[in-house]
Amino acid sequence: MTTDVRPALLTTLCYAAMMCLAVGLNLLPVFLVNIGTSFGGDDPLSREALGRLGAVTFAGLVCGILVTGPLADRYGAKPFALLANLLTAIGLVGMALSDSYQMLLIMVFVLGLGAGMLDMILSPVVAALNPDRRTAAMNWLHSYYCVGAVVTILICTTALALGIDWRAVCWLAIVLPFGLVMGFLPLRFPEMVTEGGRTPMAGLCRRPWFLAALVAIFLGGATELGMAQWLPAYAETSLGFSPVVAGGGLLFFSIAMALGRMVVGALEHRANPYAVMAVGSAASVVLFLLGAFLDNPAWALLACIASGFAGSSLWPTMLAVTADRYPDGGASMFAALAALGNAGGILMPWIVGVVGDLHDLRWGLATSAIAPLLMLPLVGLLFIGAQRTRKLLSA
Repeated sequence: MTTDVRPALLTTLCYAAMMCLAVGLNLLPVFLVNIGTSFGGDDPLSREALGRLGAVTFAGLVCGILVTGPLADRYGAKPFALLANLLTAIGLVGMALSDSYQMLLIMVFVLGLGAGMLDMILSPVVAALNPDRRTAAMNWLHSYYCVGAVVTILICTTALALGIDWRAVCWLAIVLPFGLVMGFLPLRFPEMVTEGGRTPMAGLCRRPWFLAALVAIFLGGATELGMAQWLPAYAETSLGFSPVVAGGGLLFFSIAMALGRMVVGALEHRANPYAVMAVGSAASVVLFLLGAFLDNPAWALLACIASGFAGSSLWPTMLAVTADRYPDGGASMFAALAALGNAGGILMPWIVGVVGDLHDLRWGLATSAIAPLLMLPLVGLLFIGAQRTRKLLSA
């Protein structure tokens, strides 16, 4: 039998589930070369075949996000929180048991599907559980993705150093999603909307503030993932560091992101969320340009790592202020926000690569500063809109 809603316990379990999402998205890239050897034998899998694994994982992620939102509004969040963790566990077990490349493709899609469902469902649940502290709770929630990424990378790299097979790591990783299923099972989840009923997506999409929020989270995703995707390659090819140091740069970038979100979470009501995003956007622009053009490689790498701290709060804080403005937006609203944020994370790494081919990777990385630069005035406009609405309601 389910109990009453227990906000503190359920919020903590959602934080752990965000780490499970990180496992689903970060385990494959670390073991990509080993997987290529495992399935290719004397003739390892081609780069296209390995790239297809990542593309299929992301396809599952997008499907999970888009499908879960409308269904969660109808059937509630709990079935999808349970199903997401089960799919993650099934994907990991399937990867460990895969005896063909085709089977592996199916299993990484399942893994991505579970990750997408988690990515979509955790934010509205935590927002509903913490209506008076959404900015803090959302930043804490997304900090645990970074923590999970760091832990996953450390465990996987240690396994590589010790010669432990990637399949064994998959078996080890299923402990977390199975544990979360057991933790979620007896708990009751909050309603996604208030008694006034859900605001339809069609209605939200007619509101200029919401459309601006979609653009803003697109730019937030672009800010975060443009640097994250290219940092190791940039550190190795343009700054001249070894592959080990370049990989360490990404690890410290993830740590910086986790710390940034924890700091914003710890500030609670002491910082205006719009001011937090404005400062983060401005600092990201400066650090991106320093990372791209500083002559000293060590200082340039340090600027790239520090940009993880600066831009860390843009995505979760935008989710929080949108949930504050539209508390009855439901899971569908969060699905739209997550989809646009991930779309920014797809486009910007591609743009960096295109500019890198046309000029060099320094200019490619500098191009990614466009995203936080555009986000800065947009945050100001969103703040003005929120203030006007607040004055009208209090009048």
